[in-house]
Formats: sequence, C-alpha cells, structure tokens
Amino acid sequence: MKNIFKKEIARVFSDKKMIFSLFILPAILMFGIYGLMGMLMDNMVSDVEEHISTVYVQNAPEGFEELAAQTGYDKLANINYLAADTSAEKVQELKDSVLNGGVDLLVIFDKEFLAKAQAYANAGDPIPSVKVSFNSTLNYSSAARGTFNGMMLGGMETTLLQNRFGNLDLLTVFNTEEELIVNEDKANGEFLSMMLPYLIVMLIFAGAMGLVVDAIAGEKERGTMATMLLSPVKRSSIAFGKLFGLSVLSVLSSLVYAVSMIFAMPMMMDGMEELGGSVSLSPLQIGELLGIIVSLVLFNVSALCLVSVFAKNAKEANAYVMPLYMAVIILGMLTMFNTGGAAPAMPMYAIPIYGSSLAIQALVTNELTLVQFGLSAGVNVACMLVMVFAISKVFNNEKIMLNA
Repeated sequence: MKNIFKKEIARVFSDKKMIFSLFILPAILMFGIYGLMGMLMDNMVSDVEEHISTVYVQNAPEGFEELAAQTGYDKLANINYLAADTSAEKVQELKDSVLNGGVDLLVIFDKEFLAKAQAYANAGDPIPSVKVSFNSTLNYSSAARGTFNGMMLGGMETTLLQNRFGNLDLLTVFNTEEELIVNEDKANGEFLSMMLPYLIVMLIFAGAMGLVVDAIAGEKERGTMATMLLSPVKRSSIAFGKLFGLSVLSVLSSLVYAVSMIFAMPMMMDGMEELGGSVSLSPLQIGELLGIIVSLVLFNVSALCLVSVFAKNAKEANAYVMPLYMAVIILGMLTMFNTGGAAPAMPMYAIPIYGSSLAIQALVTNELTLVQFGLSAGVNVACMLVMVFAISKVFNNEKIMLNA
C-alpha cells in the first residue's frame, strides 16, 4: 500500500502538466474568476451611475425645464422636447428605440397637464396622467426611470399638492416608524452565498475527475493495472494505496482552491461594495470551510474511483463519470434557490454534495452551526468509507479488473 501510494504521488509530481493542472491552474482560476466578477460588478455599477440618459418628453408642462435645472436632472439626462403635434409614427419609433436601447426613456404628459391638475376640485373631475415608457430589461433604461420619478415627478407632485392644499401636513394621517431587524452578516453574504457553493462543488469535482479517471481506467487501458494485480500483493492494498494517494493529491489541489479563494475573495468584495455586499471569514469559519472541502474531496475521489473501476478505458470512464458530474452541478445549483425563507431542515445536510453546498452557504451568511457542519462533513466521510469497502471488493473481481 505504501509503494502504491508513493507511485501515485510520484506519477503526479514528476509530470509538469499534472502539477500545473492540479496546483497552479486552480489558483489562476480562483483569482481570475473572482477578480473578473469583482471588476465586472464594479464596472456595471459605475457605468450605470455615469451614464447620461437619453430622454424624450412630449407636452412638457410649464416649469418643467426650470425644475430640471433646479434639481440637477438636466445634468444627468439629455432631454429632448417633442412638439405637441408630434406624429404617432414618430412616437412609435421612439418606443421601438426604447426597446432596442437607443433611447432610455419616453415621457408623455397629457395635454394641458397643469390646467387639469390645478382645476381638480371634486370626485369625478379629470385627473391628468403621465405615461413613462422604459425597458425594464436594460439597466440604463431602468435607472433612467427611477431617477426621473424621484427627481422630476416627485418634485412636480409636491409642488401641485402644495398649491392645492397649502399645508401639506393636512395630508399626513399618521406617521410610520420602521425598525430594521436584520442579521448584517447574513445580509452581506446573501449575494455571495448564491454562487459560492456551486463554484466550490463544481471546481473540486472537476479537479479530481481527470486525476482519478487516469489513475484507474487509464492504467487499465495501458495494462499497468493488470501488472499490479498479478503481482504478489493483496488487492485491497492496491485499492487502498491508490485511494489514499489520490485523496492526498485531491486534498492538496482543493486546498489550493480554498486558499486561493480566501485570498481572491476581497477582489470580488471590492466590486460588491456598491451593491451592499461584503463578507469576512473568521479563523473558525476558515477551518470549517477547509473541513467541508476535505470531506467533499474524499467523497468525490471515492465516487469517481467506484465509477471508473468498471470502465475498460479512460474514454469509457469519462462517459460513466459525466452523469455523476451533471448530478454534482445540479445539486450545487439548487442552493441558488434556497436564499430566502426558513432555514433548510437538518436532514437536508445529510444529503451528499447538496448538504456540503448548504453548509458552505450557511457558513458565508454566518449561520452554520457545529451540528450542521458535523452532519454535512460526517456524511461525506461515511459515504466515502462505504464506497472504499465496495472498491476493495471490486478489485478482487478478475472479470472487472482485467477487462475479461
């Protein structure tokens, strides 16, 4: 078993390509993914804030331009005024342009807007309207609509009510006092908790997949596995030696992922500050994260070995592994839809892969308990032991191991 373990370690550390893919590429991926995400989020927020909106206004009421200058709205938008007799075709063209992103906002006031608003006295009198056309799927258009409503329509409404009632306090029936009760750690980590479990689960499995398939099915294909099996060595020793070696290599690779993620996370947090997100991990949380990752690696290596051992070659093993890979991706993605409402039931943490994803999600939002951590990691280790026992049994099957 010791010799098999040394062989697996030497096989990787003597191959520059394997060293790069297991220990260098993960760090590059973590810093690249997190850095890119932080940069994109920061650019997205800055781009929307700095964008000068293109706004078209028809039937602008008297005092509209003065209000735009007073509030500073004319500095945030390029306002184009349409004549009252603008054709319906031209208006439709502008709406199409809003749809396509050429125009951010189209605002149409009723004719004689101010006169109707000021003449209102009794129920049933005509109430003027403002039609605001925007595209909710475009950030520029949505931001332009919010800015216009807040800076222009809100100011116009206040002025008209002031003229109508004189004392606006007459409109106040009661005061509302709101008390915000929120777990700040959970609120800060909410955004990150949607994607982090999925990324960790997927990348760890992908990192172990190529290593394990080559060590099991690849050696069967090259004939080296048959040579080992025919030597005067216990089959269980060969199985345990390979599993131990592959587990150590995968754990080392996953630690590269984890350490890189911890150091790369601030790069993404810089871009999330504008979105109200920030998170920091305590030494205990870092330890729990490493524990979850190590248990997850042990589960992945055992599952991949169990699947690969039934394949005759690496190509066939990859075909067998692919459904397992898809299941891992789906289980990791499920946590994206578990960010609100009640906490998951405790038995959910006992589901392999999914339980680890839930534990990582709870850890980021500072809600992970020791029981949840122990259950998610313990189940992974328990499943690993069962699969290791099964693998040792399969290694004693001549028909499977020698591709008979």
